[in-house]
Amino acid sequence: MASTILIVDDDKAMCEMLEAALSRKNFVCRWFLQAGEALDCLRQGVDVALVDINMPGMSGIEFCERAAANRPDVPVIIMTAFGSLETAIAAMRAGAYDFVTKPVELELLVIALQRAIAHRDLQQQVKILLQSGDANGFAGLIGESQTMGRFFEQLRRVAQTDTSVLIFGESGVGKELAAQALHEEGRRHDAPFVPINCSALPENLLESELFGHKQGAFTDAKNDRRGLFMEADSGTLFLDEIGEIPMALQPKLLRALEERRVRPVGGTREIGFDVRIIAATNRDLETAVAEGLFREDLYYRLNVIQLEIPPLRARGADILLLARHFMKIFAASSGRGELSLAEPAARKLIAYSWPGNVRELRNAVERAVALGRYDQLVLEDFPEKIWNYQSEHILVGTADPAELTSMAEVERRYITHVLKAVGNNRTLAARILKLDRKTLYRKLQSYDM
Repeated sequence: MASTILIVDDDKAMCEMLEAALSRKNFVCRWFLQAGEALDCLRQGVDVALVDINMPGMSGIEFCERAAANRPDVPVIIMTAFGSLETAIAAMRAGAYDFVTKPVELELLVIALQRAIAHRDLQQQVKILLQSGDANGFAGLIGESQTMGRFFEQLRRVAQTDTSVLIFGESGVGKELAAQALHEEGRRHDAPFVPINCSALPENLLESELFGHKQGAFTDAKNDRRGLFMEADSGTLFLDEIGEIPMALQPKLLRALEERRVRPVGGTREIGFDVRIIAATNRDLETAVAEGLFREDLYYRLNVIQLEIPPLRARGADILLLARHFMKIFAASSGRGELSLAEPAARKLIAYSWPGNVRELRNAVERAVALGRYDQLVLEDFPEKIWNYQSEHILVGTADPAELTSMAEVERRYITHVLKAVGNNRTLAARILKLDRKTLYRKLQSYDM
């Protein structure tokens, strides 16, 4: 829907000019020549107020004060021909969200309006989420964003099959929870779900854990032991951090997956098994295959269906849903009553980039519940890096000739930004950039990356 802009200026020609220009940018405009008359319009579905600072009767500063008292959810942008620091400070103290100088540059005004609308939407979303009940989700996974909605729909479809699944995602996004969801919602939910972290054991122990061993197969093998393939029989075997499995063990794993049979270490007879295989990794396995660090045939055996869990920073207001969920858990475990979250803290949680994803959020909330002194968690209860966080922006254009740069440098900065955003997953970065992997590698080599 088009956003509605309330224009207040005693200059009729200015109002008409702004209405005509903003209408071409898909805004709906209503304008008034007197601030007092415009106040009533604030109650009628206005998204942003654009107000001149110097008007007879009620000034723009007074309008800001009245608007902040009666409709604090409507951001006010002040227009002034006197772009001094004192004017800006007075406007902000009166409750203005932003200010622009006359003569108004249309493109800069549109940017300011879009930013104010996004700010208003976020404020409303924060209030709704802080007052909402339990979050929606899927089999233990929590999320109401469109991003997670699409992921949950994929999980629902994949859960009804027995096909091998490879789950990609940054560290801390909840890959094991997704694997458990596939198991619990699938046909094998009454059988065991058996997880193993392939990076946690050395090669000889990992082989024994997976395939089992016979008595006397090695020094500490005092008894026969069933491997995890057999422990998970009729159920699901979850191979976490599959990208870290040693090269020497990869052909044995491939054979087991193809033949559906395992031979215990030190044994002479193969044993059949019936398990669903779900693997997960935070590594770019296509790159690992290209670099000879992972077998191509094993990669394609595991990667029949590929699922990618979005990072927390891409999930928008799901951050608050998860924060409230963790607040309930830790408040209950520590014997505290019901806790709420202050709006400034909520805004910072949404703005923060969460490099450690859901795991980092859980730890941050646990710390806040432990250290918080009140029934409402405030910004200072969370780690300092969260409340001091400044988001990164890519400068696409600038009016300062000293800051202008070459297309090659813009390309380098953007490619670097995309790589950072996807956790250095070059395959995913190439897909986003619409480059083939070889082209991306060549560019990274030219950047000395």
